Amino acid sequence: MKYCNQCGEKVEQAIPDNDNRLRFVCVSCETIHYQNPNIVAGTLPLIMGDDGREKVLLCKRAIEPRYGLWTLPAGFMENGETVEEAALRESQEEANVELDDLRLYSVMSMPQINQVYMIFKGDIVGDSFSPGIESLETALFDEEDIPWSEMAFNVITQTLQCYFADRKKEHRSKLTDYKVHNLVYQVPEKYIK
Repeated sequence: MKYCNQCGEKVEQAIPDNDNRLRFVCVSCETIHYQNPNIVAGTLPLIMGDDGREKVLLCKRAIEPRYGLWTLPAGFMENGETVEEAALRESQEEANVELDDLRLYSVMSMPQINQVYMIFKGDIVGDSFSPGIESLETALFDEEDIPWSEMAFNVITQTLQCYFADRKKEHRSKLTDYKVHNLVYQVPEKYIK
């Protein structure tokens, strides 16, 4: 940040009075510019297959970054919406899917890139889904069919690994009791700008 968005004058980094962090502060109007992490909200959409096993809905990205790779429906939360609303909106935008029984499943802090991922498990309503405006393709996957080497984001891979490990641990195909995974994700250096 170089200029104040309040008055247009230059900013400098300083620790404001009664604070303990370096902030951008306007040299003219003294506005303190707080910068906070972005929240990425998404879903782990599930549906019971004809074989009695839960399937996961994935989307193949039609946008950068990671064009053409698979992910769960997720994206940046917008002002004026709850985390749940953001997760449902992203699911609609990316997979044209309606979900219910939304339950927080994982929270992953990514301090190196100033993001927090919040992923909600949800049940697909009916069996209708299709690629949304940000997806090339949507498909249901069993664990053994997940295209692990074609996943767009490591944080999504880790969420899926937690889900399948939980499912095995519970010895049943549909989880009803589970814990929320609260993790600090270490972003590989190659992804840090």
